[in-house]
Amino acid sequence: METHEGVVERITFRNPESLYTVARFRSDRVISGRGSSFTVVGSFSSVSPGERFRVTGEWAVHPEYGAQFRVQHAEPVLPVTENGLIRYLGSGMIHGIGPATAAKLVERFGLAATKVIDNEPGRLTEVEGIGPVKAARIIEGWHRQQGVREVMLFLQSHGASPAYAMRIFRRYGQDTVRVIRENPYRLADEVFGVGFKTADAIARQLGISAQSGYRLQAGLRYQLQQSAGEGHIYLPRAALVEGSAALLGVDAAMVAAAVDEQLLQGLLIQDQGADDEPIYLRSVFESEEFVATRLAVLALGSRGDQQAVGVKDQAELAGLSEGQRQAVLRALEAGVFVLTGGPGTGKTTTLNCLIRRFEARGRKVALCAPTGRAAKRVAEATGREAKTVHRLLEYGYSDGALTFRRNERNPLDADAVVVDESSMLDLQLTDQLLRALRPGTKLILVGDADQLPAVGPGSILRDVLASGIVDVVTLTEIFRQARESMIVLNAHRVNRGEFPWLGAEGRDFMYVPSEGSDETLRAIVDLCRERLPGRGPYDPIRDIQVLSPMRRGTAGVDNINRELQEALNPPHPNRPQIEHSGFTFRLLDKVMQVRNNYDREVFNGDVGQVTRVDSEEGELEVTFPDQPVDRRVVYERDELDELVLAYGVSVHKSQGSEYPVVVLPVITAHYVMLQRNLLYTALTRARRLCVLVGSKKALAIAVRNNQLRARHTGLARKLVAAALRVRAT
Repeated sequence: METHEGVVERITFRNPESLYTVARFRSDRVISGRGSSFTVVGSFSSVSPGERFRVTGEWAVHPEYGAQFRVQHAEPVLPVTENGLIRYLGSGMIHGIGPATAAKLVERFGLAATKVIDNEPGRLTEVEGIGPVKAARIIEGWHRQQGVREVMLFLQSHGASPAYAMRIFRRYGQDTVRVIRENPYRLADEVFGVGFKTADAIARQLGISAQSGYRLQAGLRYQLQQSAGEGHIYLPRAALVEGSAALLGVDAAMVAAAVDEQLLQGLLIQDQGADDEPIYLRSVFESEEFVATRLAVLALGSRGDQQAVGVKDQAELAGLSEGQRQAVLRALEAGVFVLTGGPGTGKTTTLNCLIRRFEARGRKVALCAPTGRAAKRVAEATGREAKTVHRLLEYGYSDGALTFRRNERNPLDADAVVVDESSMLDLQLTDQLLRALRPGTKLILVGDADQLPAVGPGSILRDVLASGIVDVVTLTEIFRQARESMIVLNAHRVNRGEFPWLGAEGRDFMYVPSEGSDETLRAIVDLCRERLPGRGPYDPIRDIQVLSPMRRGTAGVDNINRELQEALNPPHPNRPQIEHSGFTFRLLDKVMQVRNNYDREVFNGDVGQVTRVDSEEGELEVTFPDQPVDRRVVYERDELDELVLAYGVSVHKSQGSEYPVVVLPVITAHYVMLQRNLLYTALTRARRLCVLVGSKKALAIAVRNNQLRARHTGLARKLVAAALRVRAT
């Protein structure tokens, strides 16, 4: 191991999730054969250009990038010159101090500036522009940073990476060390991004046995939570035992015994009604049971609106196709109804007619969708207010805790609730929605079952359809106007397993052939910057969305974002910016929220635009589309790891959204993600123009690959059982 002290010159790459960093580092001394400036790679909890570090690690040679210093331990140190101190204090790591304030502090106090903040904070008001309020912010930010350093040192002293120190400190504050000593496995459940493996490494350093009951319990829970991240509601007993034993490095018999013990304690539940011995987390089992029972009661407990079809009804229904007409009539009567179908089959026309019929009967209808963009779409399509499901259920603080204020005790004031883009519903959100429906309220699910399933656990729409207990109409007729759209025709061709018609450039569809990742990336940048804006006209930032099947790689989401930011929103004196963890957020940038933040009511996948930047205070404002008005959310510097650039997003993240223009790379480098439902979903996100960029070979692979990854869910079976119980009562 070697140790070097010096300054971070620039950051080449930074992963906001893992905090893995590639940076150029200038050492205070010349290293024989390597000079004084070299590349460092490793995990830095917080790093900015100009910040001074003491790094410990060893040299390695990367096959592509050459010699690198792989950092095992990085400790920030105070600079020794006034210029260095200005860069250090103004790097943005301390809330309330930007470059201008840093310069004033050093001008007034010199190298003693940090000592003044530490020991004589009252003197900060001697500096021009710093009043009592700003001084308090600076002191709080300084102490917070000091606390993070202490947490980092504690974690590293117990063999853990400092990568998640900031998040851990943000969760527990000054209680961090106490909490970790008492039960390090709490980290896996309570700190975003910190998994079982990190908590386990700390626990082992603290001397907790590999065979500890706490460890076995945490490992089983982690295994089930990991499977939920892949969409599963439960794991078969054999898979849970085998996977957990491999994870924990203990005998499978010991894990099986731990499963039995937790079943006896009620921490885990085994569903006795299935052959594969499903094992659930207790809360998840109860949620799935509730959803099945509640849906069955709503679907079969009453026959809904028995009011006769009148003359006005008949006049409006006369303008519909037979499938649409049947959908409206059956939805008026059913307790639970599903309207499904592909693009261009008239789901929106049918929904509008149904809403008008409800309103003509004096029924109150509530419209919602799982995401803000989807809610805005249904509002525009119907001319009525629509909300996200969270907003409809009034999610927020009540008695000091975050909760859904609409529930069994305070149900929604609605006779019918319509959920658009219902393929995006996961188990938890469906549970909360059903709890807020009063007896007799209709539930109408609108969606396309051939889209990608929900990001969260469960496969609600598909399971409801598979159960056969609810009334369903699937629209199949493509209407004349839609038949003129190559987007619609090609989406249906792909969904049927047929190769899309590429032909000559159509009004709403283009194919740009390219081979390889580099050529494809150049084509995407050229399309977004030069070729497409004048075709609509389209705003290159707001109207054009690149969707990619993968995050990594030359034509993956991360690299596309870097290239398009430089091409579409480059540095400019009138566009202030903030640098954070190797990323730059600039005024007008398109950004995406990457975690659910219930405090701010912004959720994983929400896309907005940066509408204000305060470089000095380290704040930026993002405007997110919502109903009835757009939402403005302010982020402080240490909250920016919740955001990423969104010029390009993954196809999975695009669910529920619709864009004027979609540009989709389809190349063989994305082989593992080339699937029919992914291509179909991407095509149906485009409203006015879809551009495929790539090779026919890659397209053919995607069209042929219709192997859907099965999710372990019990809802369809439980719906059938619940329906039998309801019919028997």
